[in-house]
Amino acid sequence: MLAAEFREPKMIPESHPLQQLFQDLVGRHYAEEIGIRDPQIVAYVSHLLAEFCEADQFFKIHDASNRPLDDVGEMLLESDPVYGPAPSFDRERQVRKHIGDYTLFLAGMFPESINHFRLRRQRLENFVEWVKAGKESYYIVSKFEHFEYAKVAPLFASLAKNFEGCVYGLNMVKNDLEEMQHPIVRRSDDLIM
Repeated sequence: MLAAEFREPKMIPESHPLQQLFQDLVGRHYAEEIGIRDPQIVAYVSHLLAEFCEADQFFKIHDASNRPLDDVGEMLLESDPVYGPAPSFDRERQVRKHIGDYTLFLAGMFPESINHFRLRRQRLENFVEWVKAGKESYYIVSKFEHFEYAKVAPLFASLAKNFEGCVYGLNMVKNDLEEMQHPIVRRSDDLIM
C-alpha cells in the first residue's frame, strides 16, 4: 500500500433523500442568513454533508504508516510537499482539500468538538486557528488552476473567500437538524401525516 494513502469517496447518489434534505437546508440558510446564492457552493457543501455521513470519508487521509489522521495539525504536516511527507503537489492538493472540508464540517456542525482536538500533540490552538487552516487550505487548492483542476479552482476560491459564512450557515443547518429531532416536532409531523 502506498504511504499516506487517499481513499476514494463512496458517492451518495444525487437522488438520495438525504442529499436533497442537505441541498434544501444549505440552500435556504446560505441564501437567507448569509447571502450566499452560489449554486456551486450550495451543491458542494450539501454533497460534503452527505459524504461525511460515511465515517471512512471523514478519516480518508492516512499517514505513511496507514494511520488515519484526525488532527488538523498532523494533516497540515502531511500536506507539505517540500519539507513534509507529501510526495507531490497533487498530494498536497488532496490533503489541503480534505483539511478545508474537515474544518468546515466540524467548525459548522460540531464546533464544541474542537476543544477535544486541542488536547492532541500537533494541535491547532483554538477555533480561530481551525477556521484559518480551513480557509487557507481552500485558498491553496484554488491556486491549482491548470489542467484538470481549472474548472473547480474558482469554486475553491469562493469557498476560501466565504469560509466564515459557510461555517455560520452550517451551524444554522445543524440547528434545523437538531430541531427536527425534537419530540414536539416529531409528534406534530406524525399528526400532520
